[in-house]
Amino acid sequence: MRWIVRFVKYHGTVHPQKLDDADVKKYLNHLANNRNVAAGTQNQALSALVFLYKEVLGWASLNLKGLTRAKEPKKLPVVLSTGEVQQILGHMHGVPLLACQLLYGAGLRISECLRMRVQDLDFAYTQIWVRSGKGKKDRVTVMPQKCVPKLKKQLKKVGCLHEKDLSRGVGRTILPKALAKKYPGEDKKLRWQYLFPSPQRLIDPRTRIKHRYHISNSYIHRALKQALEKSSINKKVTCHTFRHSFATHLLADGYDIRTVQELLGHKQLKTTMIYTHVINKGGKGVKSPVDSL
Repeated sequence: MRWIVRFVKYHGTVHPQKLDDADVKKYLNHLANNRNVAAGTQNQALSALVFLYKEVLGWASLNLKGLTRAKEPKKLPVVLSTGEVQQILGHMHGVPLLACQLLYGAGLRISECLRMRVQDLDFAYTQIWVRSGKGKKDRVTVMPQKCVPKLKKQLKKVGCLHEKDLSRGVGRTILPKALAKKYPGEDKKLRWQYLFPSPQRLIDPRTRIKHRYHISNSYIHRALKQALEKSSINKKVTCHTFRHSFATHLLADGYDIRTVQELLGHKQLKTTMIYTHVINKGGKGVKSPVDSL
């Protein structure tokens, strides 16, 4: 609604019915050329105006040929060195430490890490199953050997907590899609419990079932922020930085880029290729001329 108001004001409060395709294109070009808005902002304005003309005013279509599109800024990911990763993890403990070790050691997103269930850990093949990752795709990634003892210890904690829940008449969890109807009683099995369960049980508004969800990602974010304050690292570090570092360090160690692509779950190879910007040292591996003086 706000974009429509701005559009009308830009054209001197003329009714949109009296404006045509050229006026829409003129306003969108004004956003890109004069206002220097981001690509996402221009797309919001475009969607609002398309809705106005097609759904409200009943126009068949808009001819926007020659529209100037705002450019997406090309941003390179922040990557930590192995020493910086070690320094950050050295200031963490407990569940946040294990979670961040998995982010860096398996290339997981924070949502993928916290959504893991007991059955997603395959100790026999030392691998982790990522269910319904980005793009609703499943994939397999490496299980860090250093995390195996901690993961087994965490599984014991989950098992004890689940037994207590069952003894109290609870212990059900939410299953993907309609599996709860297809397999009655499956939602009480240990294999479906979250690897990082929340200390509280909540009522699902859809099923009205009281269950134990996984911990909030804000819990990990706070622990990471505290670790960064104790370290001497001045980079902008988030949980996703560990995933960037995972990919970059694998490429630097000589692993095939196709293998890294599969571990990360990237659909296109060019998405993975962005991590090659630091594998030959900083600045694309170029030796500065001042170093020769």
